[in-house]
Amino acid sequence: MSNFKKIVPFIYPYKKYAYLNIFFNILYALFSTLSFVALIPMLQVLFEKGPKITTEPVYEGIFKIKEYAENYLAFYITTAQKNHEPGYVLSVMVAIIISIFLLKNLADYMAMFFINFLRNGVLKDMRNALYKKTLELPLAFYSEKRKGDVISRISADVNEVQNSFLAILELIVKEPLTIIFTITTMLLISAKLTLFVFIFIPVSGYIISLIGKQLKKQSTKAQEEQGRFLSTIEETIGGLKVVKGYNSENYFNTVFRNSTERFFNLSNSIGNRQNLASPASEFMGITVIAILLWYGGQMVLIDKTLQGAAFIAYMGLAYNILTPAKAISKASYGVKRGNAAAERVLEILEQENTIVSKENAIEKTSFDSEIDIKNVNFKYEETSILKDFSLQIKKGQTVALVGQSGSGKSTIANLLTRFYDVNEGTIAIDGINIKDMTLKSLRDLMALVTQDIILFNDTIKANVALGKLDATDDEIIEALKIANAYEFVKDLPKGIYTNIGDSGSKISGGQKQRLSIARAVLKNPPIMILDEATSALDTESEKYVQDALENMMQNRTSIVIAHRLSTIQKADVIVVMQKGKIVEQGTHEELIALNGTYNKLVTMQSLES
Repeated sequence: MSNFKKIVPFIYPYKKYAYLNIFFNILYALFSTLSFVALIPMLQVLFEKGPKITTEPVYEGIFKIKEYAENYLAFYITTAQKNHEPGYVLSVMVAIIISIFLLKNLADYMAMFFINFLRNGVLKDMRNALYKKTLELPLAFYSEKRKGDVISRISADVNEVQNSFLAILELIVKEPLTIIFTITTMLLISAKLTLFVFIFIPVSGYIISLIGKQLKKQSTKAQEEQGRFLSTIEETIGGLKVVKGYNSENYFNTVFRNSTERFFNLSNSIGNRQNLASPASEFMGITVIAILLWYGGQMVLIDKTLQGAAFIAYMGLAYNILTPAKAISKASYGVKRGNAAAERVLEILEQENTIVSKENAIEKTSFDSEIDIKNVNFKYEETSILKDFSLQIKKGQTVALVGQSGSGKSTIANLLTRFYDVNEGTIAIDGINIKDMTLKSLRDLMALVTQDIILFNDTIKANVALGKLDATDDEIIEALKIANAYEFVKDLPKGIYTNIGDSGSKISGGQKQRLSIARAVLKNPPIMILDEATSALDTESEKYVQDALENMMQNRTSIVIAHRLSTIQKADVIVVMQKGKIVEQGTHEELIALNGTYNKLVTMQSLES
C-alpha cells in the first residue's frame, strides 16, 4: 500500500473520474443484488405460493423494514392477481427483472467508461514524468543502469502499473460493495444460512493469499529480465556492424535466447499461480453452495421455515458472491504484480538528481573575462581521474588539451558543462562558481562538438536547429555554409528537409560531423568545446571539418580536446596532460623547444603518418 500511496498524486488530476466510477459501482452493486431479489415475487406468481394479504401494510420504522417489504410485496401480488390476468402480472414481473438487469449492466459500463479515463490518464502522466526524469538525471546514472532496463520501466512497467496496480480501485469499491449488499440481503432472507458464507470468505481469502505469496518476488525478477533482453536488443541493433563483422550472431542469439528462456519460465510460474486463484475460489464457493443446498433444502421441505421462492433467490445471491470473490482474488494477484512494477517505476522517479540548479541561482547571460579551473579533483567511483588540476582560460583564447587516452581530457569538458560535478575544487566563469549559476544559463554559454556524433532520426533542419528552435531556413543555411556542410546538403533531394535516418545513417561520417558543427554554429555561444571532433575522420573529411572548425572558432573562446596534434598547432595555449595532471603548458613552438612529452607525441604522430 505504501507504493500505492506514492502513485496517488498521479490520480489527483483525474479524481472526478474516480468519483464517477465509485458512484456507478455503487449502483452496479445495488442493481446486482436487486436482480436476484426480484426473482422472489416472480417465483411466487409462477407457483402461486406466498401469503395472501388484502390490506396495505403500514411502515413502522427501519427495524421492521424486512416485514414491511415482504408484506407490501404480498399485498401487491394479491391485488394484482385479483384485478388482472395471471399472464399480465407475470409480464410485469419479467419487465421489472429485465429493467433491473439493464440498469445493472448500464451502471457497469459507465463505471468502466470513467475508469478508462483515469487509468489512461495516469499511464500518460507517469510515462511523461519518467521520460522527463530520464532527461534530468545525470550521465553517471546511465553508466550504472542498462538503457534497455530504463526503456522497460517506461514502457512495460508503467503499463503493468496501469493494468494491475490500478485494479485496486475496482478491488476496494465494486466487488466488496457487491458482496456487502448481497450478504446484507442474504441475512435478511435467512441469518442461519448466511453463517456458512461467513465461514467461506475468510478461509478462501487465506488459501488465496498462500497461493500468491511468492508472486511479487517472481514479478520483480520477470520485469528485470524483460529489461535485460530489451537492453540486448538495443545494444545489438546499435552495434550491428560489429556483430556481423565478427560473426557474433550466434553468440548474441544465445544471450538473447537464454534471457527469453528465463523470462518464459518466470512468466509461466506467475501465470500459473494467477490462474490457480480463480478455480480455487470457485471450488470453495461451490462447496459452500452444496452445503447451503443441503441445509436450506431441509429448511424448505422439512422445517417449513423458509419459502421455496426465497430459497431459490437466496441461492442465486450466494452464487452472486462467487464472481466478485474470484475478481478480488485475481485483482489481489494483479496488485502484487503491479506493486513490483510500481517499485521499479518509483525507483527512477525518486532517484535523487545531484546536478541541479540551486535555489536563487544566478542567470548568467554573457562571458566577459575568463574561465578559472582551480585545484579540481575528480573521481569516478573509486578511480581518480583529475588530481589537483588548475587552468585559466582567457576570453578569446583557443586552449588545446592533449595527452594519452585516460589522461582526463574529456573529463574537463564534462565538468565544464556540469554533466558531472567536481569532488573538490572549483570551476568559475567570470569569478562565479558554475554551481551558483542556473544549469540552463551555464549550458547556453557553451556548445559542444564531440567525437561521438549524436544525430537524431529527423530532418537536417531539425538536427541543426536544436540549439535555436526558432531559427529560420536562412539562418540554418548560413550555419551550414560556415560548417562547410551546405555543399552536400544543397544536392540532397529535399535540401535541409531531408531525413538523415537513425543516428544519421544516410550520410557519411564527415558529413555527420559537419552537421554537428553547424548545430554549434547556429547556437552561437561565446564558449566552444570540441572533444576530439576530427579523430574519427579520413584525411579529406578532416580537411573540410578542420576548415569548418576554424570558421566557427573565430572570435570565440575555444577548448579543444585533440587526438590529432596537427589540428591544434595554432592554439594560443596547449596543455599536455598525463594521469589527470598538467605536465607541460605553452604554445606549439615553446613545447617543441622544451623537447618533452609534447615533442614525443608530435614525433610519434609524424612517424605514424
